[in-house]
Amino acid sequence: MTTPNISFEFFPPQTLDASFRLWETAQVLAPLKPSFVSVTYGAGGTTRKLTHEAVAAIHKNYGLNVAAHLTCVDATKAETKEIIDAYAEAGVTEIVALRGDPPKGAARFTPHPEGFASSVDLIEWLAEDGRFTLRCGAYPEPHPEAADSFADVRWLKRKCEAGATSAITQFFFEAETFFRFRDACVKEGITAKIIPGILPIQSWKGAKGFAQRCGTSIPTWVEEAFDHAIRDDREALLATALCTELCDNLIAGGVDDLHFYTLNRPQMTRDVCHALGVNPDVVLENVA
Repeated sequence: MTTPNISFEFFPPQTLDASFRLWETAQVLAPLKPSFVSVTYGAGGTTRKLTHEAVAAIHKNYGLNVAAHLTCVDATKAETKEIIDAYAEAGVTEIVALRGDPPKGAARFTPHPEGFASSVDLIEWLAEDGRFTLRCGAYPEPHPEAADSFADVRWLKRKCEAGATSAITQFFFEAETFFRFRDACVKEGITAKIIPGILPIQSWKGAKGFAQRCGTSIPTWVEEAFDHAIRDDREALLATALCTELCDNLIAGGVDDLHFYTLNRPQMTRDVCHALGVNPDVVLENVA
């Protein structure tokens, strides 16, 4: 089996305990030599300052290639310019450009009158700036706001034409879901790398909530397997096995890169990576 390139998503801490969890996560996973790590924004851009602080600290303390998330939500173009200037000053060379989730309490995304109307507009503007490698998001299953089942493929093509050179997908439960999407993208003429997003399931209840919010379908067999595993107190064992199997199937189908949504809980991601043959080169001692 080919050893994949791996990358990780972290989110910025909002409490002292969460800060310790982020630094533990970075310390555990950095020795696996990810090709990059990304740091998210909270819904509505609520963690903008915290995201910048986490990006700068991870880059400085662990020497990792950090792709900072950037969204269109609740920000003017002038504010966004300040943000990317600060990223560049901190040594960041990659951005994950997204539309972003609506602010809490809002039913849908509403563009800021002095901001960006969509992720395509944001990517075009960033491409003109020219300082960053641009990644974007992709939906292998229809986005909750998609007009039809093919809308996400067309929208991804527009983002790639605007300047994104790779895309990270929303999570999914079966490899065939990704392969169908990948084939549709190739047929549409999309040549950018599409990286599958992998969610190691830390909590089945939490994963179901994520799936409902982002339009990820839950196969009946997965639901039944977790129902049985929870009754037998084997939820973590099942989650690790299913995640490893999903990654194995993706690699067998020609996937070279995997992006893990860690939720700042590193153990299961580390265990899956080890099972895939991704092992640490060195033990890092520099901690924040």
